[in-house]
Amino acid sequence: MGHRWIAVVVPTAIAAGAALWIGWWVHGYLRPTPVHERPLGIEQHTGTGALGSAGAGGSAGASPSRGGTGGTSFSHTVRIADGVPGLWPWFRGPARNGVLETSGKLNFDWASSPPRAVWTVQLGEGYAAPVVRRGRVYVIDYDQAGQADAVRCFALVSGEEIWRRSYPVSVKRNHGMSRTIPAVTDKYVVTLGPKCHLTCMDADTGAIIWQHDLVAKYGVTVPEWYAGQCPLIDGSRVVLGTGGPALITAFDLATGKELWKTPNPRGWVMTHSSILPITVGGVAQYVWCGSGGVVGVASADGRVLWENLDWVINTATVPTPVWMGDDRLLLTGGYDSGAMMVRVSDVGGKFACTVTARFKPNVLGSDQQTPVFYKGHIYAVKPGGQMVCLDSTGKPLWASGTDRFGLGPYMVWNGMLLAMSDSGSLSAIEATPAAYKRVGQARVLDGPEAWGPMAPAGTRLLVRDLHRMVCLELAR
Repeated sequence: MGHRWIAVVVPTAIAAGAALWIGWWVHGYLRPTPVHERPLGIEQHTGTGALGSAGAGGSAGASPSRGGTGGTSFSHTVRIADGVPGLWPWFRGPARNGVLETSGKLNFDWASSPPRAVWTVQLGEGYAAPVVRRGRVYVIDYDQAGQADAVRCFALVSGEEIWRRSYPVSVKRNHGMSRTIPAVTDKYVVTLGPKCHLTCMDADTGAIIWQHDLVAKYGVTVPEWYAGQCPLIDGSRVVLGTGGPALITAFDLATGKELWKTPNPRGWVMTHSSILPITVGGVAQYVWCGSGGVVGVASADGRVLWENLDWVINTATVPTPVWMGDDRLLLTGGYDSGAMMVRVSDVGGKFACTVTARFKPNVLGSDQQTPVFYKGHIYAVKPGGQMVCLDSTGKPLWASGTDRFGLGPYMVWNGMLLAMSDSGSLSAIEATPAAYKRVGQARVLDGPEAWGPMAPAGTRLLVRDLHRMVCLELAR
């Protein structure tokens, strides 16, 4: 995740809390909060205590200064429930659109019955958010005391830690440390660390299958505020906007072997924006907002299909493109960049990207989170913190007025827009173009900087602030 760093760092507060930080890291870091007796009907699972080594295509020879494989591991027998409902396997959910429709009955009458915290886990400082699959919760963390990236797996039902895999990486505090979201299948979990270590692990045990140090091996430049891009799993491949010698690179999911890479003659570098898969004219392609514009490449071989150099954000490119259907994309950004709508067209097998509309920041834009397109309407938090709703052409329909949400995440779940404020106040807003109507509000986190995207699972909602992750129950 990218971050608007001006006016968010408070040196005096950091200095005043230094002693507390030391004690917290020594005594409380990476320990789950004790939980109560678990429900019946869950199976036993035993992880392995051995750290996996780099497999085929991996970078087992990563330099000590860069870190890489060869770190520590942790696993133990934990009762988990593969059958626990809930699937949120990667950034922005199953459909990669920030929308989830489920059959579970959810409660949004929070005045009488607010969301209940089922379990809580302390995390290292950061904004990295979880994913959920087969009753397991995965998150990439940073162990400040141990100077290591730590990929962690928890039981959704209880919050107990199933396994942890670490590899040494020296990361200094720079508005948090971890900030990416894993991608997970039934067999694999893939993460991108703050210093661009792309790692594939066994989803059950955490054994490292392969790892690439993208800086050492692919000439990638670590973005300011560290890597914020979330890896894309598409079928049997992992795809990443690498920048450097290659614009976009695809790897085999099982082995880490390079499948193809897109040439990068303009020298674009990695941004915080993640890749979006789309299909236009029957051709599957990947769309990425790089440092010099937006590009679409063929998913089959990585060849460039189209590019547009009008979309450049000078400070940090963060939100991911939003697919609006009808061959249209919505691009948003902060730092006075506003928003832009484009149409990708296929004319006789040749693709083009045409700008159809531009919007000033006071109409539409986004500093950090990716807007949601739901039932023909755009929902976003524009710079300044107001939630807004616009129609598919960009015409404003309503704004939240004095209700402000800062840089916090938002998503649509069963027709309700869930939005988190910076300080950890969760709002439930009707996802309708008729009017801004907040139906529920509850303080669910202590803050600060509750910026990590939320992850719904069954009737539960995983949320996080700068220091901890909480599992909430929203069942009616």
